[in-house]
Amino acid sequence: MEDQDSAPALAFEKDAFELTVEDVYDISYVIGRDLLKLSSGGKEVSDLQFKIVRVLEVFEALVNQSNLSLEELKMERDNLKSEVERLLGEGPSDTQGTQTFGTDKLVIDLNDPNRPRFTLQELKDVLQERNQLKAQLLVAQEELQLYKR
Repeated sequence: MEDQDSAPALAFEKDAFELTVEDVYDISYVIGRDLLKLSSGGKEVSDLQFKIVRVLEVFEALVNQSNLSLEELKMERDNLKSEVERLLGEGPSDTQGTQTFGTDKLVIDLNDPNRPRFTLQELKDVLQERNQLKAQLLVAQEELQLYKR
């Protein structure tokens, strides 16, 4: 009998994010049992009981909503995993012109006319060379102005 009384009380020890609707019912049971012991307290205890019942109803709704959201997220994660596995399983034979997938790899459609054609380092080198040529052009233009005078 003591195990049956202590089992619902274990719900109080759980982390708030691990609570289930059944845990809320256990908490409600423990609070209800304790309130029955105080039931001879008059109107104040009765009013308190209704307030506690309302709080527990709200608590139940929040826990239920949280569990549903968690289940939706898990389903979405599983769907995404299966989609990735399906795409990985297709391989390059089904997707002509596309590089294969891998960790930290960029997927590039080789038929896309707007695809990147240079690495970031190559772009930096080209910009640096352009700036040097521009500086040389300015120097040459200044010298040309001097010769014209």
